[in-house]
Amino acid sequence: MNKVARGSLLGIEQLEAAEILKILQFARRMNLQKPRPLLRGKRVILLFYEPSTRTRSSFEIAAKSMGAMTTLVQSSGSSIEKGESLLDTGYTLRAVGADMIVIRHPLAGAPNLMAQHLDIPIVNAGDGMHEHPSQALLDAYTILKHKKTLKGLRVAIVGDIFHSRVARSACHLLTKFGAKITLCGPPEFVPEVTATLALGLTVTRMEEALRGADVITLLRVQKERLAGTKLRLEDYIAHYQMTTQRLKLAKRDAIVMHPGPIIRGLELTADVADGPQSVIVDEVRNGVPTRMAILARAGGRRI
Repeated sequence: MNKVARGSLLGIEQLEAAEILKILQFARRMNLQKPRPLLRGKRVILLFYEPSTRTRSSFEIAAKSMGAMTTLVQSSGSSIEKGESLLDTGYTLRAVGADMIVIRHPLAGAPNLMAQHLDIPIVNAGDGMHEHPSQALLDAYTILKHKKTLKGLRVAIVGDIFHSRVARSACHLLTKFGAKITLCGPPEFVPEVTATLALGLTVTRMEEALRGADVITLLRVQKERLAGTKLRLEDYIAHYQMTTQRLKLAKRDAIVMHPGPIIRGLELTADVADGPQSVIVDEVRNGVPTRMAILARAGGRRI
């Protein structure tokens, strides 16, 4: 078992606020039109055990923009289908010359396990219900493009909090900088235990969460999670869908965020998704410079 390689990004919970600020400041210095070849000659493996559009493509574009060579390995069409273990896959990728591995996995803790056994940086691109650190960082980057500071911001996170790695990472990051977070959603998705994700969280009703909010983050409703619960899609839409009327409860300059993929007509209406307060497309765009900073850090560049 090895010491975790310098430059690994396994979660937000363990990061100091100062380190988070360094990554965000580095991301702001990234010039997407004339990127510097900070990873020239590096081999970046994208190891994805789950489907992904935004995360995978932005990591790949980020790596290639800085001169890296990328290889995509998916569970389908690889030896993973034949039963190869996570660690054996990691050892194989290291043996063929990987300089770092970006991994998405359905099981919480998979990136940590790999990081403890390989001598190269591991970047967590989402692991089960645990964390999604790069999403939290790009969301913070996005918020700071529209707000002067994170301190004191009122943030409402709406939806399936319990199963969301996005919510966990967001709570860890934003509370480190003094944001006031309110969680809301159906009781099946926001049990009382969710208030213990980080210090100072509040769980309340939709209208109370939205009233005076600076930032509203909507989470994807995973329809498969409804199986075995009394919650119906119609009930979710009636009580938790973000509409222009509900948005009026927030501050006039509030921004609406969503990690994607969005489901129009379920989590939010088209009017909200395409409205002037929506920064959802901006979030996707900001994934590239943020992930450039994450990969440059993994590649040993000083930030």
